[in-house]
Parts: sequence; structure tokens; C-alpha cells
Amino acid sequence: MIYFSHTSVITRVLQHVLVPAVLLLFSFTDTPTTNETMTTPSESKATTWQIDPAHTQVEFVVTHMMFAKVRGGFNTFSGQLVQGNDGDLASGSFSATIDVASIDTGNENRDNHLRSADFFDIDNHASITFESTGIERVSENELKVTGDLTIRGVTKSITLDVTETGTGVDPWGITRVGIEASGTINREEFGLTWNQALEAGGVLVSKDVTLSIEAQAIAQQ
Repeated sequence: MIYFSHTSVITRVLQHVLVPAVLLLFSFTDTPTTNETMTTPSESKATTWQIDPAHTQVEFVVTHMMFAKVRGGFNTFSGQLVQGNDGDLASGSFSATIDVASIDTGNENRDNHLRSADFFDIDNHASITFESTGIERVSENELKVTGDLTIRGVTKSITLDVTETGTGVDPWGITRVGIEASGTINREEFGLTWNQALEAGGVLVSKDVTLSIEAQAIAQQ
């Protein structure tokens, strides 16, 4: 007669039945399946785009002598665009700051006059600022951007027509977005009221100023 001890039987059960079962259980619970990994949704995040001054123009046009145009711009400025969590600029914001002393119309005497108290008064009001207060999408790549424009310490609400012109990656791996913006303001509403009457009628400088912005912005990490 062959005798088996209770201890040896229990040991063999643990080795050959329970241990493999436990290992098999852990193999299913510790590591997620491929399908579970692929179907886990990624969280969307807001994207901030910083204006690239080297590839941006901030310009304006006024009528001179009632029949001709004078064009100018600013050489120093900063700004940013923010997309919402859904990746849409319509749910984000726009902001910009312009150094008024950098005004450039191609004529130093005229630029100095524009910097003076007759116009921008840069000694007391060094910057022009814009902060969006509402954005409406009107088509796939067109927006109406309403915001507070501050010139010479006076803040008025204006609306700009904005077009998204494209997005791409440059040869150095930097992601860029392009926009164009335009609008018209009444300079007299911002305290820029200087003018001179013309002998034949009318005034030297129009009150309406057309704004034009062509910008590239860089995605911030």
C-alpha cells in the first residue's frame, strides 16, 4: 500500500492548480487590451498662438486732401490668438498691443506729428491695445471679432472681419497659422481730432481710418 501524506497532496495542488490559475488571472487584469488603449479618448486642450512680428504687417489707410490716400503702419507690436478646447478660434480670444512710437508712414516729419499731442500723444499714451469680447463664426474660415480698442486712453468697441488663411509647418518644424483682419474706425471717437480746413472745401485728413492686418502666429508648446 502506498501512503500519501496530507501535506504532500496539498503542496501538489498548490503547485499544479492554484498557482497557474492565479498567474492566469493576473495576466488578464494587469495589462489593458489593445482595444482598450485605442479607444481611450484624448483630452483636447486650448492652443495659444503668438504673433510673429517678422511675418506680420499692421497697417492703416487715411484719405488725404479728400482725394488721395496715405498709408502707414506700426513696426513694433505683440499679440496672441487662443483657440478654445474644441480647437476653434471662434471659442477663443484675440489680443494685441502696439507701440505707437513705432508708427511709420514713410515720412519722418509726418510721423513726428502723429506722435505728438495733436494725434496719438505718445508721451501720455504709449500703446494701442485690443482685447476681444466676442467672436462669431460666419463661414468655414471667416469670423467677426468684436473687441475693445483703446487709443489715446479712449476705449471703444469695434468689429473686425477676420479670415483664417491657413495652417502649416515650416522647414524648422514650427507650426504656424495665418490670419487677415480688416475694419474701419472713426479716429475722432478716440480723441484724434486734429484737422485743417481746405480752401476748396473739405478737410485735410479723413476721420475714417481703414485698418488692415496680415499676420502669422506660432503655436506655443
